[in-house]
Amino acid sequence: MTLFRKVQKILQKISQRRKRDGTRLKFMQIYNLGHGLDMFQLTYYISVLTFKLVSNATLEESPMFVPLHPFVDLNEQEVEHIDSEASPPERVQHAINCLPLTLEKSLNDLKSSCFRRWTILDYSRAYNSGEITPRMVAERFIDAVRESYSHPLPMSFFINYDTEDILRQATESTLRYERGEPISALDGVPIAIKDEIDCSPYPTTGGTKWLHKVRPCKGDACCVMRLRSCGAIIVGKTNMHELGAGTSGINPHYGAARNPYDPNKITGGSSSGSAAVVSAGLCPVALGVDGGGSVRMPASLCGVVGFKPTFGRIPHSGVLPLNWTVGMVGILAGTLEDAFIVYAAINGQLPSNQPTTLPPKVYFPLLNSTNLISDIKFARYGEWFNDCSDEIRICCSNALHLLCERYKWKTVEVTIPEIEAMRLAHYMTIGSECSTSLSSHLEKLDFAELGWDARVALSVYGAFNGKEYLKAQKIRNRQMQIHNNIFAKADIIVAPTTGVTAYSIFDDALKTGELDYINGAALVRYQIAGNFLGLPAVTVPVGYDKAGLPIGLQFIGKPWSEPTLMHIAFAMQALCISDYRKPKIFYNLLT
Repeated sequence: MTLFRKVQKILQKISQRRKRDGTRLKFMQIYNLGHGLDMFQLTYYISVLTFKLVSNATLEESPMFVPLHPFVDLNEQEVEHIDSEASPPERVQHAINCLPLTLEKSLNDLKSSCFRRWTILDYSRAYNSGEITPRMVAERFIDAVRESYSHPLPMSFFINYDTEDILRQATESTLRYERGEPISALDGVPIAIKDEIDCSPYPTTGGTKWLHKVRPCKGDACCVMRLRSCGAIIVGKTNMHELGAGTSGINPHYGAARNPYDPNKITGGSSSGSAAVVSAGLCPVALGVDGGGSVRMPASLCGVVGFKPTFGRIPHSGVLPLNWTVGMVGILAGTLEDAFIVYAAINGQLPSNQPTTLPPKVYFPLLNSTNLISDIKFARYGEWFNDCSDEIRICCSNALHLLCERYKWKTVEVTIPEIEAMRLAHYMTIGSECSTSLSSHLEKLDFAELGWDARVALSVYGAFNGKEYLKAQKIRNRQMQIHNNIFAKADIIVAPTTGVTAYSIFDDALKTGELDYINGAALVRYQIAGNFLGLPAVTVPVGYDKAGLPIGLQFIGKPWSEPTLMHIAFAMQALCISDYRKPKIFYNLLT
């Protein structure tokens, strides 16, 4: 029997075992089914079977290696033109000017309201009023992080945080407020950074125990520098799935970042810690990197907003080059407004040779406008939209219906062909780029320093060849044309953010890491176009399953259509925010 046929039989056994008793198959159970077949070989040949959709595809399109989008004036509604040369603090103020006017409530007035996470403007108002200082918030933050590690199930929010550095920043911010000279509304606001982004004084581990030793951090990434220039307090490096090579957020070296809504459940990955700290109230905003839904997935599972801009909109300078044509810096926030404020601070081109076609004009959405944007059409591919759990399907369908009914917007039924081929082409691309970027280090690396899941993933990544990579880039071109045709009929593609809600963390995964093919596929099902085609996308919390776990609805926009996306996400949030629930693990840093 050929090895190819043997793997086919193993897959049939795995499928039969799942159908018979519904159990989750662990690494060694699959290994035993393989009658001694090496785990790496098994994973590789499973991949080979699947990748037939890519390798054997007949494609006339030329390859598209980078998803750069030429600027097209979209004539978006209710936007304001912003000077592209404005400084980050100036952009933050412009963004705040675009927000609805709110009553100047004190913190005491807000205590009795329904559950809400403290926002950037809550922090700013509290500091300006003298009710609390950045130093006091920093001390509470440090106490909360320490307490989070004392739980029976440690939350493992951070890979690294430095109390002295946090207190130093907070003291400097407090003095600025005492002088009446805060830099911006972000002054003194705690913001966490995924450990895939360079940020002094911390090493950039990428979730590993070794990468920072061969690639030392030499300074702040561009996005971090811009946040610092606004006065934000950078509070540390958040946990992540090792090398971003998985969807669970479970890290065998630094612990599993646990879901604040249920610490027995995953956060999703790979920006697991960033989603968890926002959900738990430790920060109103955190930065992540989204290479295959790695911002939007954990945001959805943890009940917060996850925003990924158009490819090239935010400079990638200072970010680990693990997936340079599909990965983008993204924002996780408690509200759409906070995501907008941080987006305002960090977007814009660096004076460098970085490949980009940034539009000559910058537009911000006028979220304070009394005139609602009109005639919005949502593209909905019914078969794809419904390919999720029943609870997610019902919740997201109801949310979309409510949105369209409230604002007189419409839904257009479309077909998105070859979605599975696109998912696999993206996997080949992100895997090839990761393997290539690490190749010089992996030759010298003792694989025992890697978690099992990362070892398996890197073994698969390294097996792709040049022909398969070229085929994947041809599929990218084809899918770009398919999506352009959809956007000729509609403004936004809408779908659930994930196919399942957060699932349980198993003890064996804590030591080895986890590759769960079934749940992993369900989590990434709706993510790929945003990364592979470089499209902007945002997820908004719209409800909960019967276990009280969050559900997100995702909106995917045309290139450079961030203002329209934000208008729609803001409208969706307004309809759902009164029903938002407090997580089981939550920290109140302001009162």
